[in-house]
Amino acid sequence: MPSAGRATPRTPIPVPTAADIAAAFPSLDHHSMEHASAVNWMVLVDRLEVWGADDGTGQAWEATAWVGTDLDRLWLRSEGEREGGRSGALELEALYGRSVHPWWDVVMGVRHDTRPASRTWAALGVQGLAPYMFEVSATAYAASGGQVQIRMEAEYDMRITNRLILQPQIEATIALKDEPAAHLGSGVAMLDAGLRLRYEFSRRFAPYFGLAHERAFGGTARHRRTAGEHARDTHLVAGIRVWF
Repeated sequence: MPSAGRATPRTPIPVPTAADIAAAFPSLDHHSMEHASAVNWMVLVDRLEVWGADDGTGQAWEATAWVGTDLDRLWLRSEGEREGGRSGALELEALYGRSVHPWWDVVMGVRHDTRPASRTWAALGVQGLAPYMFEVSATAYAASGGQVQIRMEAEYDMRITNRLILQPQIEATIALKDEPAAHLGSGVAMLDAGLRLRYEFSRRFAPYFGLAHERAFGGTARHRRTAGEHARDTHLVAGIRVWF
C-alpha cells in the first residue's frame, strides 16, 4: 500500500454552471421530432362498452385514428351510443392536426352528426398532454344557423400496478344558443364523467369496468324532460380498450 505522503491529490469536480446545464439539456424544438419519410398510423378504441338500462341494454364507443408524420397528421374521431335497440348520438370527425409544441397539436376540420339531427360543423381546437400527464382536448364547433358549441375533455391514467390502471374522465359541452329541436339549451349543456378500472393483459388489449354518469343542465335538461328523456343517468359499464 502506498503511503499517505505519496498519494496523488484528487482534483475536485467543479459545480455545474447554468451554461453547462443548458448545453447538456437543450430545449426541445418540436421540428427536431420529424424524421425523413416517417409516416406512421394508429387506431385506438378507447371505449367499447355495454351497460344495463331500464328499457334494455346500452352500448357506446369512442375511437380515434391518425396517420401522418410527427408534425402533420390526419385525425379521425368517432363516438356514439345505442340504448334499448335505438341509435342515440352518433358523430364522426375528420381533422388536420399540426404539432405546435412537443406535447400539443392544433386541429381543424369538420364534424358530422347523424343523430339526433343530421348536421355538419366546422371544428377548431387543441389537444395534447398537460403537466402531470393529463390528456386534454378543447374543441370549438360552429354550424349554420349561428350555433356554436365548445367541448372540453380531460382524462388521467392512475397506475395502481404496472397493469392495473384507474382512469377518471370528464367531458363538458357548452352551447352558445338555445335549440329546442336538438334538445340543446344555452350555457353548460352536458357533463359526462366516468371512472373506469382496466387491466392490461397487454398494452394493446385491456378489459375494464367502471361507473359512468351523464347529466344535462338548464335548458338542455328541460328539453330532454319534454321529449321524455332522462336529464341525468348513472350506470355501471363494462368494456374493452384496444389499439393497433
